[in-house]
Amino acid sequence: MVKVRRPCQAGAFYEGTSDALKRQIEKCFTDKLGPGELPEVAKTAPREVIGLICPHAGYMFSGPVAAHAYYRLALDGKPDVVVIFGPNHTGYGSGLAVMNEGVWRTPLGDVEIDGEIANQIVHESRTVDIDDSAHSYEHSIEVQLPFLQYLYGSGFKIVPICFLMQDLSSAREVGQAVAKVLLDKKAVIIASSDMTHYEPQESAERKDKKALEAIEAMDEARFQSIIEAHNITACGHGPIAALITAAKILGGREAKLLCYKTSGDVTGDYSSVVGYAAVCFMK
Repeated sequence: MVKVRRPCQAGAFYEGTSDALKRQIEKCFTDKLGPGELPEVAKTAPREVIGLICPHAGYMFSGPVAAHAYYRLALDGKPDVVVIFGPNHTGYGSGLAVMNEGVWRTPLGDVEIDGEIANQIVHESRTVDIDDSAHSYEHSIEVQLPFLQYLYGSGFKIVPICFLMQDLSSAREVGQAVAKVLLDKKAVIIASSDMTHYEPQESAERKDKKALEAIEAMDEARFQSIIEAHNITACGHGPIAALITAAKILGGREAKLLCYKTSGDVTGDYSSVVGYAAVCFMK
């Protein structure tokens, strides 16, 4: 029997039925804060995209920013496998946890886990454990899947890795292991993270700008030190540092900020906002 990881946010962070969810995703693409048009998946593409940073709040808040990342990914064709790094908000499970079998279900259908690649990553790293419990109630990876399914249907596999430990050495170790396994693969890495949480707009923008400059410089050590020095509450800083590490090994030449907005840009309330960024890492 196939192991099924059922959605915990369908009907909450995003719409709970297939038709409503497709409409919601399309609205994210066409929104004034989004790319402004629907994506078309390129049939032939140079495969330049190594990875993306995408936010993971409710689609009504961060969906249009995430749509910028997925619009750019569509121009790059279809990957065979998507490795998704997400922070662990729940505290359940191992410090660094991968699922290595089964499917993840959303209202748009099922996505298969690439067990072979997951097991290779566990073998290459000394710290990633096989642990389903870390993923049971965690939203950071789940909310990326409907966007990927909207683009590619079920024609791709995933490797979900959940980060409870987000120190620099752990992030580097995961990034190095993943890069080694993906060297000859048609793959993309997604780091799921929001930026500053619940500060006034001006403060959030100022802090996030510093962090994003370090990301664009592809300097994971500088990024982590800025996170610590300025007390920046980006929930997925470990996944981001792991992506930067992997991108450099995989031939990354450029990290480009595609869009930065806050929840205040959506709601009009700038007194306490969450920052959202879409970043693309390219060869």
